Amino acid sequence: MNNVLVLKNSILGEASASNGLIDEAVAALSRIHNAAFTVRDLANSPVPHFDAHAAVGLRSEPQNDRQRAARALSDALVGELIAADTILIGAPMYNFGLPTTLKAWFDYVLRAGVTFRYTETGAAEGLVQGKRAIVVLSRGGIYSGGPAALMDSQEPHIRTLLAFIGITDVDFIRAEGLALGPDHRERGLAQARSRLLEALRIIEAEKLRAAG
Repeated sequence: MNNVLVLKNSILGEASASNGLIDEAVAALSRIHNAAFTVRDLANSPVPHFDAHAAVGLRSEPQNDRQRAARALSDALVGELIAADTILIGAPMYNFGLPTTLKAWFDYVLRAGVTFRYTETGAAEGLVQGKRAIVVLSRGGIYSGGPAALMDSQEPHIRTLLAFIGITDVDFIRAEGLALGPDHRERGLAQARSRLLEALRIIEAEKLRAAG
C-alpha cells in the first residue's frame, strides 16, 4: 500500500488552484495500489506557530501543559511524515514565500535527533529517507525565470527544508501566471496539470515494477 500524506495550505478553499491540483493528484493516486491518505488542511486547521513553549517542548523534556501539548503535536506530525511513502504539498505563494501555515508545520517536524541530526563534523544529516515529495506551487506571476526569479523565496525555501530532513526526491509542479489574465491562468494550470500527471505516471510505473 502507498501511504500518502497530503498538506493543503490555501486560504481560498475550493477556489484555490493549488487545492484543485492536489485534489486531482489524490484522485489519481487513489487508483494506484490501494493508496491510503492522511490529509491535513493546514489553512482550515493550522498548526500553532512556533513559540517559546514549543521550542522547549520539542528540544528538551516538557515542563508544563503547553510544552507537553507541543511535543504531542510534533510527535503526531512526525509520525504521519514517517509513515508516508509520498508527500503531496500544496503551497500557494504569499508575498514571495511559502504560507505561514506550511512553515509552522515544518517548525514542528524539524526535530534534532528525530528527523535530522548533526554529525561529528557538524554537518546536518536528514533522517527521513526513502520518500518522494510532490510540491504544487501556485503563483500569480512568473517566478521560474526572468527578472522575478530573484524574488522567489517559496521554492528554494521548501526545497531546503525538505532536503534538510532527507527528502531530496522532489517534483515541483509550478502553476504560474495565474493573476495575469484568463489566458495566462488557463495556460499555467494546463502546464501544471500536465507536469503533475507526468510525475504521477512515474510513481505508478515504479509501483508496478516493484509489484513484479
